Amino acid sequence: MKPLVHPALEDITVEGILHALSDPTRVEIFAKMADSAGSANCSSFLTLNDKAVPKSTLSQHFKVLRDAGLIRSERVGVEMQNKSRCAEIETRFPGLLTAIVGALKTQSGERFAKRAAKKGKAR
Repeated sequence: MKPLVHPALEDITVEGILHALSDPTRVEIFAKMADSAGSANCSSFLTLNDKAVPKSTLSQHFKVLRDAGLIRSERVGVEMQNKSRCAEIETRFPGLLTAIVGALKTQSGERFAKRAAKKGKAR
């Protein structure tokens, strides 16, 4: 079994973080993990925003998040447990992830309001 590689804190870059969070599915995964104090297995994310995410696609998303240094993954039996590295990254880039996750929540709220407004007009 191939070992999991996690970048050292000093090797994590802003560019890598922004690249990893440039995909809506990865953003959703990371935002949920950042809000959680514990770890989550990959299967927890098989449905995001009421859409099914194939396991192979999910594995790739977790790899990108891990390579960027945003999460730490650990094999536990046949499962992969993942935990955000927010606290570590906060020491390297103070306020960066808080600002990004806050902006994502604002954006999500705006999208929800627009959808609700459209549904109201359609009636």
